[in-house]
Amino acid sequence: MKNSPVAIALLLATFVLSACEEEKVVVKEKRTYKGDIEVLNSCGEPGAAAKMRTFLRENGFDVVSFGNDMLQNYEETILVLRNPEWEGAKALAQTLQTKNVLTIVSKRAYVDAAVYIGKDFHKIIEPEQGETDDNE
Repeated sequence: MKNSPVAIALLLATFVLSACEEEKVVVKEKRTYKGDIEVLNSCGEPGAAAKMRTFLRENGFDVVSFGNDMLQNYEETILVLRNPEWEGAKALAQTLQTKNVLTIVSKRAYVDAAVYIGKDFHKIIEPEQGETDDNE
């Protein structure tokens, strides 16, 4: 039985399998959150809203509009909840790494939340992420 084809095949398979290193694959779970988000550039840096829009979409949030805010001098990013019962509010605050969360209910609001980008947004997202050709 020492030289049987089955024994040789098993020995060869054991050798081949033991020589292969197990490759660990890290899969980031992408969750999606129902709800509409508006992103406003309130820091004055060109392209901040587009970068934040891309970042939030990559993290499962539905950004339906983005642009410039009238004020361009916010130091910190602020999350304003228009719908206080929105299920994605806590996850959005965690993603933005902010405790600056306000609730302002308005009958005219068409989004569940608005993100006012402050000068701290580089700490939230990687500078090379997002689009660089939008000046919003």
